[in-house]
Amino acid sequence: MRKLPPLYALRAFEAAARHLSFSRAGDELALTQSAVSRHIRTLEEHFDCQLFVRQGRQVSLSAAGELLLPGLSRGFDALEHSCAQLKHNAKVIRLKAPPSLTIRWLLPVMAGFRQQYPEYDVQLTSSWMHSDYVDFHSEPFDGAVLLQNSAPPPGVQVTDLFAEWLLPVARPQLVGEQPWQLEDLQAAALLHPTHDRRDWRLWLDGMGLLGKVDLNGGQAFDTIDLAMEAAALGYGVAIGDLTMLAEDTACGRVALPWPVAVASGARYVLMLPSERANQPALKALAEYLATQAQHQRLPEVERLE
Repeated sequence: MRKLPPLYALRAFEAAARHLSFSRAGDELALTQSAVSRHIRTLEEHFDCQLFVRQGRQVSLSAAGELLLPGLSRGFDALEHSCAQLKHNAKVIRLKAPPSLTIRWLLPVMAGFRQQYPEYDVQLTSSWMHSDYVDFHSEPFDGAVLLQNSAPPPGVQVTDLFAEWLLPVARPQLVGEQPWQLEDLQAAALLHPTHDRRDWRLWLDGMGLLGKVDLNGGQAFDTIDLAMEAAALGYGVAIGDLTMLAEDTACGRVALPWPVAVASGARYVLMLPSERANQPALKALAEYLATQAQHQRLPEVERLE
């Protein structure tokens, strides 16, 4: 049996400590200021220590209060999250995905999902922050499509979608009739999806060309979508992802100057919280995304693992 002080007293303390005001805590909890004071005295008697330093109408946390507040706030956050999960509509799917994947692949795929499953409402969030990570305990999502190259965290069910294959992409007028040679690449303006230039470095290394092409020049972006869009507009040659450039290649908006794709070692996956992965909506989503990924039409290129 857990020996805890009264929950109402803990709530009163957490609110008062957050606001550093008994009156504002009372407003939040629909209590009078005197009721908040009584609850906090109950807590101080339970712990046999002072939680607030009172100076007239001003209050501040004592050392004991400073020690208690962080864990208590995390506990209430977790409690609030658990309650929200039970209240969440099972027909609503809150899905997180990085912006480039969302624009280049996920949006058209989800349009098909909505047609096949009109009873489910998909709320798609494209996030720049922590785009390769999701914490289902603190973030308001039911699933996430992410690029992963490591083991998934515990408590997560993973559905594999497709590998990331990197290769150069440019405007058709820049590419010409014949595949490029090394001197063509050396003379081109390179466009980088990331500021650390890792994608070009990985492709050149896989091709045995690392050190033969200068990586220091060229424009650097913060998403692969921006780099590929700049390439389509004729600003240079970007390193792109095979899946994300498939539609633009098919319609002739971009071309492949060096049609050899190198595996980055990372894969796009759908992550679902294990305890909810068998809910009908999430199960339908996992099966649909896996099927679409398996049957997608990609440009015919040589692939190097």
